[in-house]
Amino acid sequence: MLSATIATENYEFIRRLVYEQSRINLGHDKVELVRSRVQKRLRALGLQDFDSYCRLLDSPAGEEELTALLDVISTNVTEFFREWRHFEFLRDVALPAWVKSPTRRPGEPFRVWSAACSSGEEPYSIAILLAEFFRRQSAEEWRITATDISTRMLSTAQQGVYKGERVKLPAPEWLRAYFQKGQGSWEGHFRVKADLRERITFQHLNLVQWPYPLQEKFQVIFCRNVMIYFDRKTQEQLVPKLGEQLLPGGYLMVGHSESLVGIEHGLKCVRPSVYQKT
Repeated sequence: MLSATIATENYEFIRRLVYEQSRINLGHDKVELVRSRVQKRLRALGLQDFDSYCRLLDSPAGEEELTALLDVISTNVTEFFREWRHFEFLRDVALPAWVKSPTRRPGEPFRVWSAACSSGEEPYSIAILLAEFFRRQSAEEWRITATDISTRMLSTAQQGVYKGERVKLPAPEWLRAYFQKGQGSWEGHFRVKADLRERITFQHLNLVQWPYPLQEKFQVIFCRNVMIYFDRKTQEQLVPKLGEQLLPGGYLMVGHSESLVGIEHGLKCVRPSVYQKT
């Protein structure tokens, strides 16, 4: 019978391992969360208790399972156009400023990094906004890089298929413009159209493992509602690394509940949760 409890030593081992690999800081109030989520891995592996699972993680064969552990531990709460003010800023400030910039090189694409893309709602929301903006401009090029620590979430994001109740958009006409309606066994679902999906590169990336395997720098980085899971030391290390990936004049968006106060980062706060590289 599958064990229903997790011993203190097993919880501490998992907590330390998760922190070392991802800097996700699991406090002592997260025992039940870890127990319920890791039990899914016990069932998948046919293991009966947390002792056996921890021994697996501590063995040479545990490297692959570590990725699965981070998948189930990482929180993935998201929705289309979450925290709308950031999208307003992108549409009304960042994009017009870039179009008019005298330092912009001819043919230079507008690049955005969705640094914790989860199941894809954020990068697809960005893509819709960029498609709408550039539809009214000349045929400008734009690209999105979407990364996440969870390979499971990346797989969902790449498919771009969502249940109808999850596709809530600011403009109803965007549903027809950017989504295909499912038929048959896919009735009740919508899939992001191919021409939008092709603008996005999905990539596995751990934000606390440097240097980043990214070849380009970005005009805008969305790294929202991630740092709340990190301790202060990790935040102080992460923010300057994100700043290095910004082009001069570029913007970093963090979650509305997050603050960079007290962190040395060299970015200018232009409005709450929006910072610019000057």
